[in-house]
Amino acid sequence: MGSSESDETLESYGAEIGVEERGGPVARFREWVLVEGNRLLVAVGIAAAVFLLLLVLNRVGIVAFVNDSSITRLAGGMIAGTFSLVTLVVSINQLILSQEFASAEDARTQLDGVMEFRNKVADTAKVPASPASPAKLLDLIVESIRHNARILQEELVVGADDEFSQLVDAYTNRIEESTDSIDDVLEKTKFGTFETVSAAVAYDSAWQLYVARNLRNRRADSLSDDAAEAFDDLIDALEQFSVAQEHFKTTYLQRELTRFSQLTVYTGVPAILSAMFLGFVYADFGGPTVSAASLPFLVSGVVAVVVTPLALLVSYILRTATVTRRTASVGPMLPQKDPEAGPFSVSYGETESGTGD
Repeated sequence: MGSSESDETLESYGAEIGVEERGGPVARFREWVLVEGNRLLVAVGIAAAVFLLLLVLNRVGIVAFVNDSSITRLAGGMIAGTFSLVTLVVSINQLILSQEFASAEDARTQLDGVMEFRNKVADTAKVPASPASPAKLLDLIVESIRHNARILQEELVVGADDEFSQLVDAYTNRIEESTDSIDDVLEKTKFGTFETVSAAVAYDSAWQLYVARNLRNRRADSLSDDAAEAFDDLIDALEQFSVAQEHFKTTYLQRELTRFSQLTVYTGVPAILSAMFLGFVYADFGGPTVSAASLPFLVSGVVAVVVTPLALLVSYILRTATVTRRTASVGPMLPQKDPEAGPFSVSYGETESGTGD
C-alpha cells in the first residue's frame, strides 16, 4: 500500500454535505440561501427583492401601473395562482400526514424495529438503555464511534511502525476530529433544528464505514483477534450512526414540510385579500383611487405580499431538495464528486492478504 494510497484513504470522495463552502462571498451566500439561512428570512428576502425590482423597473420606465385593465387582470391571475398554490401545499401536507397513519400490525412492526435498533445502540455503548432524546441518542453513538476508534488505534499502533498501522493511526485521528466537531454542535442545539440535522448529515460516516471495511478485509488474515474485534465494533457503531442519520433526516424533512404547509396557509389568506384589494383600487371608472405618485409603492407592496406563499415555497424547497440530493445514498454508496476519483481501485479476484472487500 503506497504512500499515495495512504493519503487518498483519508480523503472523502463523497458529496460535501452540510458544510459551508469556502469559495468566497458568492459561494457562502449561495450556501446560505440553499441550506444554512433561516427559511423565513430567505422568503422575506425574495418578497423584498420583488418589491424593489418592481420599483426599479417602474422608475426606469420599463413597467407602468396606470392601465386599469392590465392591473385587474393581474389581480385576478394572482388570486387564481394563490388558490392553486395553497391547494397544492394542502395536498402535500395530506401526503405527509398519510405516512403517520398505520394499522396496529404496522405500528407494532415499526415499534419492534425501533426497539431493536435502540437495544443495539445500548449494547454497543455498554449502557443499560439508550437515551430517549434523539440528540442524546445520536451523541451516544458518536461516543461509541470515538471509543471504538481509540481501541482500534491502541491495538494496531502501539509499538508498531509498519505502514498499515500508521494508516490506521491517521484514520482514527480523523475519526476523533470528526466526533469532536459533531459533539460541539450537538451540545449547542436541540433536535428538530436544522443545525442538528446539518451536523448529523455532515458527519462522514459513509466514508469512514467504507474505509474501515476495506482496511479490515485487506488484512483479515493477519489481524489479531483483538484487532479484528476492534474493527468489527467500529463498523457496527458506524452502521448504527448511518441508520440514525437517515432516520433523523427523514423526521426533520417531515417537520420542515409540515411547517411549510402551515406558513403557506397563514400567508395564503393575506395574499388573496391583497390581490382582491388591488382589484378594488382599480375598480373605479375614474381610474385608480390613489394618487399616481403612490401607485408604484402600493402595487409593488401588494405584489410582494401576494408572492409571499411562492417565496416560502422556493425557500423551503431549496433546502429540502438540496439536503435530499446531497444525501441520496445510504451507507458506503457515495455520490461521487468525480466518477473517476476514489482510492482502493480493485478488480475481480484481487486481494492483498487473501480477502477482498
